[in-house]
Amino acid sequence: MQASPEAIYQAFAEPGAMERWLPPGNMTGEMLHFDFREGSTYRMRLTYKDQQAGQGKTSEAFDEMEVRLPRLEPNHRIEQEVLFESDDPAFEGTMRMVWTFEPADSGTIVTVRAENVPAGIQPENHEAGMKSTLDNLTAFVEQDG
Repeated sequence: MQASPEAIYQAFAEPGAMERWLPPGNMTGEMLHFDFREGSTYRMRLTYKDQQAGQGKTSEAFDEMEVRLPRLEPNHRIEQEVLFESDDPAFEGTMRMVWTFEPADSGTIVTVRAENVPAGIQPENHEAGMKSTLDNLTAFVEQDG
């Protein structure tokens, strides 16, 4: 991304920013609780724009998740533990997301790794959602950062 590691980290840390870039293209975001400190949490709802029956994890129309921040290295690394609110056992468990930001000649190399992805999330859907989110983050930081 053609932005500094600081600008990319701020896209996570700034209240209201994630609502603008985190939701994949087929969703909108609403931050329900936000405390961006190591050991703290935030809670977010992602609502499907096209509300087809049975699409969401929490309800038919949306996914809601609690995200714990076990480790933050400002401007370098963000570790997240994501717990989806769902009655469906296919979405049980805590997904671990690790974001790293490495300075490069033309900006920053952003790497995201997802571990323990719930079985109910199809790999192709997860990959498409992550690509959309990364595209959104790129546009956000290159425009604003």
